[in-house]
Amino acid sequence: MGSLISIVVRTKNEERWITQCLNAVFSQDYKDYEVIIVDNESNDSTIKKASQFNIQKILTCKDYLPGRALNIGIREAKGNYIVCLSGHCIPVNDRWLSNLLRNFNESDVAGVYGRQEPLAFTPDSDKRDLSIIFGLDRRVQKRDGFFHNANSMIRRDLWEKVPFDEMVTNIEDRIWAEKMLQKGYKIVYEPEASVYHYHGIHHAGDKTRCANVVKILEFLKPETKNNIHVKIENLNIIAIIPVKGKINYLKNKPLISYTIEQALASVYIKQVIVSTDNVELAKLSETLGAKAPFLRDASLSEDFVDIEKVLQHSLNKIEELKFFPDLVIYLEETFPFRPKQLIDDVIEQAVRNGFDSVLTVKKEYGSIWQEKNGQIERIDKGNIPRKYKESCFIGIKGICCVTHPEFLREGSLFGERIGIYEIYNPYSSIEVREEADFRLAERLIDSWTEN
Repeated sequence: MGSLISIVVRTKNEERWITQCLNAVFSQDYKDYEVIIVDNESNDSTIKKASQFNIQKILTCKDYLPGRALNIGIREAKGNYIVCLSGHCIPVNDRWLSNLLRNFNESDVAGVYGRQEPLAFTPDSDKRDLSIIFGLDRRVQKRDGFFHNANSMIRRDLWEKVPFDEMVTNIEDRIWAEKMLQKGYKIVYEPEASVYHYHGIHHAGDKTRCANVVKILEFLKPETKNNIHVKIENLNIIAIIPVKGKINYLKNKPLISYTIEQALASVYIKQVIVSTDNVELAKLSETLGAKAPFLRDASLSEDFVDIEKVLQHSLNKIEELKFFPDLVIYLEETFPFRPKQLIDDVIEQAVRNGFDSVLTVKKEYGSIWQEKNGQIERIDKGNIPRKYKESCFIGIKGICCVTHPEFLREGSLFGERIGIYEIYNPYSSIEVREEADFRLAERLIDSWTEN
């Protein structure tokens, strides 16, 4: 082709890699190129080492952003084609540059990105990702906007029309490629233009970087943010209400009836199951519209038995009956003041966010203390204004807790990824257990049910 290529190399403390990178660059079989360094204020020997090579220009990028650094270099470049190369990427052989360039024989190609190969000592997670993403088959992308500026080449004339985004913290390359596809151009993946890349494209799973990338991707394609692909109404969702001992009454009505009614009012719950040791309460539950297909062993009603054991036993009994739920809703009869939509709202939050479990909570603004070894210790952040204080929540799982069966089978109510559903109505957190609780609830229940 005989076209001048400008190779823009971004650097930041690359003294470990820059000599190897530039040795490979200056050993290419294609010779019509210039090299421009754009350095992000390195404080090691990167620039000293780079200066030993025939570098056209060494520029500095302050307040680094990837698109800004590239644009600084390209503005000073003379080439018809621009190579974007990270200072820690090492071209694999002397045909790297010519293999990138040959793809521009097709006039509708906007950009080409090459293969990235791990080194022997690359972290396993990065080695896995590089091996999966950068395969051996050349690809022509007409709709897929994946592009990577650690090792790429673009047309200068198209950059003049659409420079790299200087505001984003990551994936300026993909944003540019998406714009090119929208204009009818193609992106090419060229596996024969390969570089060694030590840390890979995901930086060993850096969570902050990952979160930034996802935010940008969802901005580019907002429809993906709400991809659920789960129809909640098709799930087998059950409610389990564990109750032990005698039948309690609130305002001449069985206390359990309030919770059963609320569960039956759910759009999503398929069955409401009462797990009890009391034959009369089981019969009553059936008349109220719930199921009581088994009586649990009295040993599970001892005060020292935690609720997880009760739920684990109940789920085992339910699955013995050949009913296999997708979600389990745990409800206690002692919370009669649930808002009408609460249960379904918690279910929706669990499914739409992919949580393992969702717990109802009440925000606490006061001081929180804990006893340890006979000493009382404060565990909140102290006497600071509310708006500056980290949120503290009191979990009230008996109001409503959504979880998956696999956790209950292991004797746990919660998985690792837990969501919270905040309760704002002060009535909802009232628990009816003691005599004083019943007296208070009797004064409130009529006005509550009328609403």
